[in-house]
Amino acid sequence: MEKRWTKLKKIDTEKIDKLSEELNNLHPSLSEILVRREVDSFEKAKSYFRPSLEETHNPFLMKNMDKAVKRLETAIEKEEKVLVYGDYDVDGTTAVALVYSYLKNYYPNIDYYIPDRYTEGYGVSLQGIDFAKENDFTLIIALDCGIKANDKIDYANEKGIDFIICDHHTPGEEIPQAIAVLDPKQTDCKYPFKELSGCGVGYKLMEAWSINNKLSLELLLDKLDILAVSICADIVPMVGENRVYTYYGLRKLNANPQAGFKAMLDIAKQKKKNLNVTDVVFTLAPRINAAGRIESGKKAVEVMLSETAAAAMQEGNNINEQNNERKDLDRAITLEALAEIEHRNWQKRKSTVLFNADWHKGVIGIVASRCIEHYYRPTVILTESGGKAAGSARSVSGFSVYDALEECKEVLEQFGGHKYAAGMTLPLENIEAFQNKFEEVVSRTILPEQLIPEIEIDAELNLNDIDFGFYKILKQLAPFGPQNMKPVFWAKNLRDRGYAKIVGENHLRMTLEQKENPSQAFAGIAFGQADKLELIKSGEAFDVLFTLEENEWQGKVSLQLNIKDIK
Repeated sequence: MEKRWTKLKKIDTEKIDKLSEELNNLHPSLSEILVRREVDSFEKAKSYFRPSLEETHNPFLMKNMDKAVKRLETAIEKEEKVLVYGDYDVDGTTAVALVYSYLKNYYPNIDYYIPDRYTEGYGVSLQGIDFAKENDFTLIIALDCGIKANDKIDYANEKGIDFIICDHHTPGEEIPQAIAVLDPKQTDCKYPFKELSGCGVGYKLMEAWSINNKLSLELLLDKLDILAVSICADIVPMVGENRVYTYYGLRKLNANPQAGFKAMLDIAKQKKKNLNVTDVVFTLAPRINAAGRIESGKKAVEVMLSETAAAAMQEGNNINEQNNERKDLDRAITLEALAEIEHRNWQKRKSTVLFNADWHKGVIGIVASRCIEHYYRPTVILTESGGKAAGSARSVSGFSVYDALEECKEVLEQFGGHKYAAGMTLPLENIEAFQNKFEEVVSRTILPEQLIPEIEIDAELNLNDIDFGFYKILKQLAPFGPQNMKPVFWAKNLRDRGYAKIVGENHLRMTLEQKENPSQAFAGIAFGQADKLELIKSGEAFDVLFTLEENEWQGKVSLQLNIKDIK
C-alpha cells in the first residue's frame, strides 16, 4: 500500500541550537524532536525526561468532584450498598478493578458489575440497574460509561438509585441527571487535562476521596500499573497526566505487577525485562479484552483482582484460551469481510459498511481495523444482536468517524465513541440506508490525502550518527503514544550490503549503510514489505523511514532499524 511521507513543518533552528547547548550538546535531531513536542528549555526537558507525580492535578479541580466525594462519603457513613459498574473493554474492566479493589480496603459493603456484551450491550444497561435494585444497591459508580445514558439514569432515579458517572467520552447536548457527573470533556469543566482514560477519571475520584479522608495515597499508587494498562490500551494521548501515570505504572508493572498481570505475562511467555507501551497493547490488552468479547468482561476483572499467584494463573489460563478463540474468529471474519468487499466491487469506495448477521459481535471492532489495513478508509462492521444491527466503526488518520456518524443519526438508534473509534445500533431495516448515507457523508467530507496512510517524519538522521549514547537518550522520550509517538527518522541515500532477504511470510531483512560514507551499518527489518526486495537489490540508492530499537539475540544486544517504508 502506498504511503504518504509527511515532513513536519520547519521550526526555529535557533531554538534547536539553544536547547542542544543547554542539554550538553545534545544531538540536533533529538533537540528538534523535543522542540516539536514543546520541550524547548532545560526546565521543560527536566520535567519531560523525569516525570513527577507532583505535576498531576488536584482532583477537586474537576467539575462535580466535591459532590461525588460527598455522596460516596454519605453512602459509607450510612452503610449503603455501593455497586462499581464498568464496561467490558480494557478501560472499563481496569477501572472497575482499580476502584473496587481500592475501596474494598476501606469499605466492605461494595460489589462490582460488568454488563454482558450480547444481552445488554455497551454502557449503562436497564438490566444492570434492575440488578442493583433487586440487590438493594443505592449508589452506582459508573466507570468509562454513562455520559450519554440520560434515559438509563432517569430510570435509576425512579428506582431510588443514585449515580456517580466517571466518564471520558464526549458528552451529548444534555448531561444525565446523576448525583455527580465527572467528565473533563464537559464544556464547563475547568480540569486542566482533558484526555484522561475512563479508568483515569475513576482514579481521580479515589484520589479525591482519599485526600478528603486524610488517607495515605500509598495503596492507591500501588494500583498505577492498572491505570497504565488502561491508558495504553485505550489509545488516549500520551501527554500530561497520562504520560506521568504511564511512566510510573510501567515501572510498577516491571518491578512488582498485580498478580493477574504477572500471570497473563507468564502465560504469554513474555520474557522482556522492561515492558513498554507496545508490549501492553499487544500482550495484556488483547487478553483482557478477549474475556468480554468471548465470554464475560467479569472474568477479566476476576483475573486483575486475583490475590494469589495460583488463582491468577487459573483465571489467566481461561482468558488466554478465550484470546486464542478470539484470534481464530477475527481471522476468519476478516477474510469473509474482504471477500464481501470484492464481491460487491467496493474496492474504490470512500468507506466500508458491511453487515452479516452471523459475525461474532465480540470481534467486529478488530475486523474493522483489519479491513483498514487492506482498504484504507473509514470502516463500519455490523452484525445482528438482540434483533438490531450492532456495529463498530474505525477511522483513518485525521478523519472523525464520530462526526460522520453524527450526520447519519437519523438512521441510527444510538451511537457513541471517539474520533477514531465508535459503536452504534440501528434497526435492521435501516442497514442499506446507513451504508448509503455513511458513504455519502465520507465522500463529501474526507480529504483525498486522508485516504492514503501517512507517516509523519520527526527528523532526518544519518546512520553514522547513531550509537548507544544516542539511543539511551531517545529511550527517555518514552512512554510513547498518541501526541508523543516513537520518533520516525528519515535516512537518505542508503544501500544494502548485499544480504537482503525475505523472512517469514512477507518481511524483509537487510543490512543498511550510507552509500556515500559507509562507515557503519545497521540491521533493518521491514515488516510486510517483501515487495521492496527488487528495489533493495537493484543497486540504486534509496531512502527509508524508520524507528530505532534494540534487538537481543543470543544474549547480545544491538541496535536495529524498524523500517516503516522504503522509497
